[in-house]
Amino acid sequence: MHIEAVKKVVEEWMEGTSFFLVDLSISKDNDINIEFESEDSDIDIEDCVNLSKHIESKFDREVEDYSLEVGSAGIGQPFKVQKQYEVNTGSEVEVITRDGKKLKGILLNADNEGFGLQV
Repeated sequence: MHIEAVKKVVEEWMEGTSFFLVDLSISKDNDINIEFESEDSDIDIEDCVNLSKHIESKFDREVEDYSLEVGSAGIGQPFKVQKQYEVNTGSEVEVITRDGKKLKGILLNADNEGFGLQV
C-alpha cells in the first residue's frame, strides 16, 4: 500500500472539517496507523469509525491485504505537527528541553522557528 494514496484519501475525508492529520504510517506488513485531531473539539469513537469506513470504502482489503488503526493523537503525547501547537496556544503544556529539563506552562505562541512558553 502506498502512503501517498492513503494520505490523499484521509485528506479527502478531512476536507472542509476541523480535523487535521497528525501522523500516518504504514508498516512493511501493510499495518496502517493514523492519528488525527480536531481544531475545535475532542475526537470521539464515531469520528474514528467514520474515517475508518471512508478509508475502507476506497481500498479493497482482499486486494490490498491491510490492517487499519485510527485514533486521536491523545493527551500526553508529544506534538508532531505545527497545527497541534497552533490549536493548543493558550493551553497548559509540558515541555521537555533538549537537556532533559521538564517545564510546565502556558503555550503563548508558536511558529516554524519555535514557541513561547509562560512558566
